[in-house]
Amino acid sequence: MMVIVKLIILFFFYAFLGWLMEVTFAFINFHKFINRGFLIGPICPIYGYGCMLIIVLLNRFKNEPLTLFFMAILICSLLEYITSFVMEKIFKARWWDYSNKKFNLNGRICLQTMIPFGVLGTIITYYVNPFLGNLVNKVPNTILIVIAVILLIIYLVDNIVSTKIIDNVKDEIKTQEKDKTIAISAKVKETLQESGYLTKRLINAFPKFKTYREILEDIKDTVNNQLNKLNNKRKK
Repeated sequence: MMVIVKLIILFFFYAFLGWLMEVTFAFINFHKFINRGFLIGPICPIYGYGCMLIIVLLNRFKNEPLTLFFMAILICSLLEYITSFVMEKIFKARWWDYSNKKFNLNGRICLQTMIPFGVLGTIITYYVNPFLGNLVNKVPNTILIVIAVILLIIYLVDNIVSTKIIDNVKDEIKTQEKDKTIAISAKVKETLQESGYLTKRLINAFPKFKTYREILEDIKDTVNNQLNKLNNKRKK
C-alpha cells in the first residue's frame, strides 16, 4: 500500500513541476503569467502520468542510458498523442497544434517536443526521482497517507469543476458552429472570453486552441497549397 501512496505523492510532485515548467515557458513567450493546463490548481496531470510511466516502466533500463532516452521519447510522445486525440474527440476542439512545426505527426506531436521528452526522462530517472524518493522516504507513513488523501480529494474536486467548464466550452462550440462563417474560431474565443474568469483562464491557457471548423480550414488550405505547388511545377 505504501508503494502506491508514495507514487501518488510523486505524481503530484511531477504534475506541479510540469505546471511550473509550462508557466515559465509561457511567461518567456508571452511576457505574462498564464495558469497553464486544464485544471484550476497548479498542476499539469499529463506530466505526472508521463513521469509515473517513466518511473514504473523504464527503471529496468537504468544501466542503458541510450535505450532509456529513446524509450522515454516513445512513451511520452505516445501519451501526448493519445491525450490530444482523446480530448479532440470528446470536446470537438484541438487544444494544442504543432502543424506549423517541422517533423510533426498530425499536428499532435513533433520532433521539437519529442527530444526534450528523452532528455527529461533521463534526468528524472538518474537525478530527480532518486532525490524526491529520498525526501518522501523520510516522511512518516501516516503523514504521507494523510497528504495523499487530501491531494486526491482536491484533485477530484478540481477535475469535476474543470470538466464542467470544458463542457461549457464544448456547448459554446456546438452553438457557434451553426454559423457557417470562416471566422467561427475567433467568434467562439470571443464569446468564451466573456463567460467568466475560469472559462477565460482555460482559453488563455491554450492560445493555440482550435475548433473543428478551423482544423478543417487548415487542412483545406494545406491541400490547396500543395496542389498549387504541383500545378506550378507542371507549368514550368
